Amino acid sequence: MTTQQLPTVSAVAGMIDHAILKPELTRAEVDAALDDAAANHVFSVCVRPSDIAHAVERLEGTGVLVGTVIGFPHGTTSTAAKAAESRQAIADGASELDMVVNIGWLRSGMTDEVEADVRGVVEAAGDTLVKVILETAHLDDDQIVAGSKAAERAGAAFVKTSTGFAGGGATLPHLRLMRDAVSDSVQVKASGGVRGLDTVLEMLDLGVTRFGTSASGTILADLAHRLETGRASGAGDDTTSY
Repeated sequence: MTTQQLPTVSAVAGMIDHAILKPELTRAEVDAALDDAAANHVFSVCVRPSDIAHAVERLEGTGVLVGTVIGFPHGTTSTAAKAAESRQAIADGASELDMVVNIGWLRSGMTDEVEADVRGVVEAAGDTLVKVILETAHLDDDQIVAGSKAAERAGAAFVKTSTGFAGGGATLPHLRLMRDAVSDSVQVKASGGVRGLDTVLEMLDLGVTRFGTSASGTILADLAHRLETGRASGAGDDTTSY
């Protein structure tokens, strides 16, 4: 891809949900990640549910939205619990919800139950946007397609690859399957292992419109360098994970 074909830094930043999800993070580490997200002007942060209100307050005036996760990371809580968690998250100030499907149900072929689980969260969320995490590392191709279609039928706005906690992340073949499985009204989010600009560019070409990553700074700095010089920065993937 030539410099002329590269997206702008602001365009890519506007597709990033900066992930701040590791359970062991201290408040100081969360604050440092929130400040980085604000400095990079990303679209949103995706924080632990207990951090929502704090993140909303810290990011006030920055233009960075606050999202959170539901049923994370295993997806096995009841639909009622996921719905209650969703309502509380919205009350705390979350602008978007990334929910995990019941992975075992999906692998068992229980797509009606998966659809009902997603619908329960979508209904609880009301006007708040819901993304559905399939955890593709645990699924075969047919299950990825079935989960994507169930999410669309249930009213989800996005299908998403991964939590980042399952030992596998977004891959191009899985993203292609997801994009082809849903209509144009449903968007695709790549998450898990998205740490470099080349990865982002390849995924953009497949129709991905949102990226979950903790490597926002590295990705955006590399893009700025390429736009300025026509060359990659030479920086390796940022392996820091928040």
